[in-house]
Amino acid sequence: MWDINGKEYIDLIAGISVCNIGHRHPKVIQAIKDQLDNYMHIMVYGELVESPQVAYAKKLTDHLPASLNSVFYTASGSEATEGAMKLAKRYTNRTQIVSFKNSYHGSTQGALSIMGDEYWRNAFRPLLPDTLQLNYNSFEDIELITERTACVVAETVQAEAGVIAPQKNWLTALRKRCTETGTLLVLDEIQCAFGRNGTLFAFEQYNVVPDILLLGKALGGGMPLGAFVADKKIMDSLTHDPVLGHINTFGGHPVCCAAGLTAFTVLIEEKLIDGIAKKEQLFLSLLHHTKIKAVRSCGLMLAVEFDNFNINKKVIDALIEEGVFTDWFLFAANCLRIVPPLIITEEEITMACKRMIGILNKL
Repeated sequence: MWDINGKEYIDLIAGISVCNIGHRHPKVIQAIKDQLDNYMHIMVYGELVESPQVAYAKKLTDHLPASLNSVFYTASGSEATEGAMKLAKRYTNRTQIVSFKNSYHGSTQGALSIMGDEYWRNAFRPLLPDTLQLNYNSFEDIELITERTACVVAETVQAEAGVIAPQKNWLTALRKRCTETGTLLVLDEIQCAFGRNGTLFAFEQYNVVPDILLLGKALGGGMPLGAFVADKKIMDSLTHDPVLGHINTFGGHPVCCAAGLTAFTVLIEEKLIDGIAKKEQLFLSLLHHTKIKAVRSCGLMLAVEFDNFNINKKVIDALIEEGVFTDWFLFAANCLRIVPPLIITEEEITMACKRMIGILNKL
């Protein structure tokens, strides 16, 4: 990226996992222009068939398990969370929603109600009742999911906690408990999906399939777009009692869908996921310093842990001065975030890491 003065920056944030194929890919720009010339907003509720919506939903479901076959578009990831919560309540006729500590699913009031950090939500109480936050990766806490739980909402890999991956067999145990109790499993892949963690969708690595999948961020190829995806028999519960059980004005905006579809196609056709493991290992091989306590990674989602926020902030500010753009995590302020575009080169990775180590040597 370049600022107004022409200064160059290596982007290690990607708009927080949005720009997976980089910024302003020419094919995405052309798709946006073509759609602008065709039509923009008309009606997104189904009165008219909008080709970009249908084509993108088809492309997505072609790459998902058979049970994830119905796409409800939203304008953001937070709205996808809200829609999934309503869908789970409506389908199960239950009220309790379970989530996990240090989880982030959006900032609207419903999503905030299941956020796993009291600091960020306390100022906005009262929030939704009948929510419960469990410990991520706790096998014991899974037993607290019961026949009165409508859904469990979990990040496949916890992002804002500082890249916390599920322990071996934990997601399998969570899936099993949800199935036993008739609870819907909602996996939030708003940050994970579209190759970020080394597979197209992160849940593919853990031998589980959610009942509802949350998408956002990279879904729109740089344009605002979210979605929740479920089996049609589940999704159809929003069609009656009340009719139009969930609606929004701009969900599935044709320009956003055209951009997202093209970005998704580029990701697949250019095989960008194939190089992620090698790039991850390059980051891990270069990020060694006495001031670095740990580096956690899951594909091209990495957290560089320092002793405290003050050190982290000094490193982040110095990196920006030296032309490397990064930041920190909501629930792990002592960790530096690395979630670059998947097209980042090995040369750029090496350059960014060398600058970070150089800064640490001066602290």
